[in-house]
Amino acid sequence: MGALWQSDSSKTVEPTDRVEEAPLPKKTRRPRYAWRLFWLLLLIILVALGLAASKEMRTSKLQAREFSQFAASLNYSMQSGPSDSIFYPGEGPFDKRLGYSSLGEFLPRLLKRNYMIAAQTRFSPKLFNYSEKGFFVPYAEKIQAGLTITDCRALPLYQYNYPQQLYSSFAAIPPLVVHSLLFIENRDLLDPKQPLANPAVDWPRFGKAAWSQVAKLFHMPGQTAGGSTLATQLEKYRHSPDGLTVSGSEKIRQMISASVRAYQDGPQTFTARQNIVRDYLNSVPLSAVPGHGEVHGMAEGLRVWYGADFNQVNKTLTSVASDPLSLSQRGLALRQVLSLMIAQRRPSHYLFKGHDELADLTDSHIRLLAQNAVIDTPLADAALASKVTYRDWQQQPTLQPIESNKGISVARSRLAALLNRPLYDLDRLDLSATSTLQYDLQTKATEYLKHLADPTYAAQLGLLGEHLLTPTSTTQVRYSFTLFERTPDGSRVRVQTDSTDQPFDINEGSKLELGSTAKLRVLTSYLQIISELHDRYGAKTPAELKKTDVPDQDRITRWAVDYLIQNTDRSLPKMLDAALNRTYSANPGESFFTGGGLHTFHNFRKEDNGRSPTLRDALRESINLPFIRLMRDLVRYSTYSGPNSSGQLLNDDENPRRQEYLAQFADHEGTAFLLRFWKKYQKKDTQARLETFLDGMHPTAIRLAAVHRYLLPEASQESFNSFVRAHLKAAKSTDKNIDRTTGKLNEKLTDERLERLYKTYGPGAFDLPDQGFIAKVHPLDLWLMGYLLNNPDAKFSQIVKASEFERQEVYSWLFKSRHKSARDSRIRTMLEIEAFLDIHQRWQAVGYPFDHLVPSLATAIGSSGDRPAALAELIGTILNDGVRMPTLRIDSLHFAADTPYETKVINDPDKGKRVMPSEVATAMREALSQVVDAGTAKRVAGTFKLPDGTPLAMGGKTGTGDNRIEAFGTGGRVLSSKSINRTATFVFYIGEHHFGTLTAFVPGVSAQAFKFTSALPVQVLKGMAPILTPYLQPGNNTLCQPAEVARR
Repeated sequence: MGALWQSDSSKTVEPTDRVEEAPLPKKTRRPRYAWRLFWLLLLIILVALGLAASKEMRTSKLQAREFSQFAASLNYSMQSGPSDSIFYPGEGPFDKRLGYSSLGEFLPRLLKRNYMIAAQTRFSPKLFNYSEKGFFVPYAEKIQAGLTITDCRALPLYQYNYPQQLYSSFAAIPPLVVHSLLFIENRDLLDPKQPLANPAVDWPRFGKAAWSQVAKLFHMPGQTAGGSTLATQLEKYRHSPDGLTVSGSEKIRQMISASVRAYQDGPQTFTARQNIVRDYLNSVPLSAVPGHGEVHGMAEGLRVWYGADFNQVNKTLTSVASDPLSLSQRGLALRQVLSLMIAQRRPSHYLFKGHDELADLTDSHIRLLAQNAVIDTPLADAALASKVTYRDWQQQPTLQPIESNKGISVARSRLAALLNRPLYDLDRLDLSATSTLQYDLQTKATEYLKHLADPTYAAQLGLLGEHLLTPTSTTQVRYSFTLFERTPDGSRVRVQTDSTDQPFDINEGSKLELGSTAKLRVLTSYLQIISELHDRYGAKTPAELKKTDVPDQDRITRWAVDYLIQNTDRSLPKMLDAALNRTYSANPGESFFTGGGLHTFHNFRKEDNGRSPTLRDALRESINLPFIRLMRDLVRYSTYSGPNSSGQLLNDDENPRRQEYLAQFADHEGTAFLLRFWKKYQKKDTQARLETFLDGMHPTAIRLAAVHRYLLPEASQESFNSFVRAHLKAAKSTDKNIDRTTGKLNEKLTDERLERLYKTYGPGAFDLPDQGFIAKVHPLDLWLMGYLLNNPDAKFSQIVKASEFERQEVYSWLFKSRHKSARDSRIRTMLEIEAFLDIHQRWQAVGYPFDHLVPSLATAIGSSGDRPAALAELIGTILNDGVRMPTLRIDSLHFAADTPYETKVINDPDKGKRVMPSEVATAMREALSQVVDAGTAKRVAGTFKLPDGTPLAMGGKTGTGDNRIEAFGTGGRVLSSKSINRTATFVFYIGEHHFGTLTAFVPGVSAQAFKFTSALPVQVLKGMAPILTPYLQPGNNTLCQPAEVARR
């Protein structure tokens, strides 16, 4: 066998007898040096990378270049209108404290309360993307921030800086403090040889920390090491949720954010690193103290925990004196500072229960500082020999009282309500607000009111005498004053103050019986009704008017129709003038059925008893009985001719369609009444609803028993007894809701009597209408209260559906009694309650502040209560020709100035709403001017003048409230009378732009000794003329700057 191979084809192949087999080719072998080359190259690369990394760790050159370029692209700008490119920060402690995290909550609240965003920052796309991924926005964070309030001239009114003391710059920090901090926390942070260093990473510490985590993972021995630098610690306790590092990813987020922040001003970081030291010392968290709150920074820590003076500590640590006393003081100061630096690791432990542990750790660090030549031996010895003394918070309270006046208190409270934050949190927001107050005038008015306690000064002002004060009583009277300025956007509060330092505000926070000031509201309602009747009948001919069917009980409509028949000049101003000239008897001899019983009323001056003054005169001289009778006419108008009149329903007892008509009436009117009651309770919790319900009652044992057994039928006898006794006791502390017929407010409630009441008015004993009649409340109000107790979250649609039977039942009870006199008594009570609901709606439309009126004619002379500020608002509406304008107290809010979250919010007030015809407002102004010119306020007439001596137009209404508890016997005889407070109020307007109110007030049982009348506040206002007049001149606008508001 042979082999054939290819050769040159030109050669002859010679045959052979034997051809030997050729050897197989050898497999090619890769030289060993190739592998060696590979490993060598890899080693070179690793060495190069290692050298590069080592160099980068030492120089941070690459980080400086990349981070600085990236940080430069993360920018933002302030632009008009709300931002469409902003990302609010998360739940970091500092972001929450400064309010940045809450902007998403604050702004919608403000928008709902008639504000608008005037300007807000816009993030660049890169910054938005960066923050959206969860990193902390780089910017120059404020070392001090807090609430600032300016007045209407942009002058400071209130300022709270937090922290209150701090290192304003790195240079202000004693070198000993810096060196000690760096030795403990970040030794190479301020190495001047590394200008580009990244302060967010300490590579040796980071390596140790990483290794310790690996060792921990594999359960290897050794202590866990921390890798945080001061820069990452700042990011953690400022911006991480709850100030904690809960995961490795959170640590990475802190490091990246700190790195970007360090290079935001360029590659050179030495200044940034100095600022890190400053910021850390100013803001490090040091737990919290009861009665004080959170503690941040060395300054606050030294003051709160040790009672040490921050400035003195710094001065001591900067000193180079070596005498024993100075050295001892330096040693103590060093120990105090070092102990706080160490305590920040576990502040709530070390600073409360771990005092001994903290002392031992501080000793160890003092020795280490000495061993490493950070401090010298004498100082170390002095520090080791010293001992800190913790502050006694009871003997040395940490909170210092804020010097403030009522205007500041009101402005802060208004902001707190706007933002839904307590005052403590409000003060720490990064927020500037502009108040409508005029600080100079506010201050002068406050000082004036406080000075009135001086009997000598009071005598100079004419405050002593009959119906005024005595020299010994001046110190017990409190005064409250509010001044508004009418502007195109609304009524701006320029002064709101009082003579007390208490937070309670009489003007806005009270419900006081302000006496005859209620006549202002009664007369306003009366003239509004006259205007409505003019609209209804003014175009009809005398012949048509003579055919008009007017209920006999409706005297107001009868007069209006007769006036239009008899007079050719039917203009509304003429008719209103004639309406004010109607006469009413001032005779106090009549008994009035009102509030469920018979009542008599009296005039202030007996000489008025025989008169029949016009309403104009009765207002001017504040005569009571004409207004009681006028209020009765208003009730009858609402009952028989008003929009919700129900009196006609009862006229025809034989009408066969009576039941059908009653059913329709009950369904529609019952639903309307339920809606009114529902609005009264809608936004309140169960307890507040019950208090509101009971507040509208005349409390007696029987009425309370009827209410309790209906609302809480399963309640025990003990619970029932406690309820009745508690609410009768509460009634004795106020003069409202007095039952002047039974005189049972002071009755003794034995257990036997309460047991009888419990059984008598138990479930099933009476139906709903009777239960309401017994309690003297509207039965649907009673039913709704019971329904809401069992269904507190019910919607109105559910209430309507659930009350179908009750709405019919409430009106059918009127016809059950066989005795007409008993039925008429019930009818009158029911109709009066419903009429006062209609009158209440009228009062609310012009600013009455409460949810209900007491259904009694005594409301005409103040028994339903009022607020001075609400009366002033009514005067402002009258001054503004019947257009009710919003009351403005805060013009603008500026959040987070010079930060990425900056937002400016300004007023966007509602347009004024016409609540009375202009002619009615004009008639009211004229009537009120006579009160000043020749009536109960005549002592102030001509006081306020223009520079040329011309008096400013002025009007107002006076009122005196003598709030008493009275018990009556048979026939209405007074058994006892006790005053619980006394008020005297003057609500006024001065010129075309200013109006307000001044109230004198004596609380408590001491009011029994006072006899002052509204002459007192009138005289006090007269004494204010030198203070007020310069600010009231036309064109001055109280010397305030024009406010920025939204323009439509």
